[in-house]
Amino acid sequence: MTGHRAPTPAAAAVGCGTVSRRKLLRAAAAAGSIAPLALPGRRSWAQAAAPRKLKLAWSQTAVCQSPISVALKRDFFGKYGLEVEHIQYSGPTDQLLEAIATGHADGGIGMALRWLKPLEQGFDVRLAVGTHGGCMRLLASASSGITKVADLRGKAVAVTDQASPVKNFFAIRLAKEGIDPEQVDWRQYPGDLFPEVVKKGEVQAVAIEDPNAWFLRERDGLTEIATNLDGDYATKTCCVLGIRGSLLRDEPEVAASLARAFIDAQHWTAANPAETAQIFAPFIPGDVKPEVVEAILRSHTHNHASTGAHLRGEIAAFTEDLKLIHVIRPGTDATEFAKVIAPDVLA
Repeated sequence: MTGHRAPTPAAAAVGCGTVSRRKLLRAAAAAGSIAPLALPGRRSWAQAAAPRKLKLAWSQTAVCQSPISVALKRDFFGKYGLEVEHIQYSGPTDQLLEAIATGHADGGIGMALRWLKPLEQGFDVRLAVGTHGGCMRLLASASSGITKVADLRGKAVAVTDQASPVKNFFAIRLAKEGIDPEQVDWRQYPGDLFPEVVKKGEVQAVAIEDPNAWFLRERDGLTEIATNLDGDYATKTCCVLGIRGSLLRDEPEVAASLARAFIDAQHWTAANPAETAQIFAPFIPGDVKPEVVEAILRSHTHNHASTGAHLRGEIAAFTEDLKLIHVIRPGTDATEFAKVIAPDVLA
């Protein structure tokens, strides 16, 4: 990630829009209103004659992004005056971040532990909503002798790449137990080779996200050792909605509408996992039954939807975590950094 050019300085201020307008929006939200209120002499964004068109990048193979399919199917975007063009994105999420920063997309979902380093380097993307937790898993073969994270010391672990957020997460877990993550042999393989390298004994464990993690556990008989819902992480997000920085500065109401549509979709998904699975299953390549998608969704925390101070607290905590494994610079002020990259979009 260090080769990316930063579009803007990370410490650039994010515009706040019209204060009186935002106060009205906050009051409306507190009263249970769904659509923004109209100011005298002006129409609210949701009441605009023509919907605001946005481009949203998403991975149709990531079950944890299924709320996007819900928002499209049930028109949560339209409720907030948005017309969303969804762009299938299958590359690494750091490249997705770059696509948002450079205006090729207006928003998208990625993993916080992947995005924080390029955001520290200055990518012009702001984090609006923490969408859910629970999609990262550490799995091991029955013969590995691994029963807890600390047992990874001296073992070989398959990862999809050396900057993988799943690798980072379990490296952080090791560091917090006083174990140098460098004592683990992190081996990089394409995800579809994980079952084979485990069978061959090339690795004793794998660190990977859903849905592949779920399939490896259920189909290939690997044992789940840990997830990112263990301990203090049970109430933290892992994935975040990123919004183009210039959109937030120039059109804060549009950015807020996009965030609200996502929050609605997350809550609907949490309340209706079976119907969400029916909506999302056709997007997944191969013959994946809706019942499997539903089971994966139930293991996540899609009612999370953190924003504002809550989200900033999570981002600051992850920033401190990444310092432990030398991803984030030791001199970065985690609290100030979180204030810059996770503004209160709904304020």
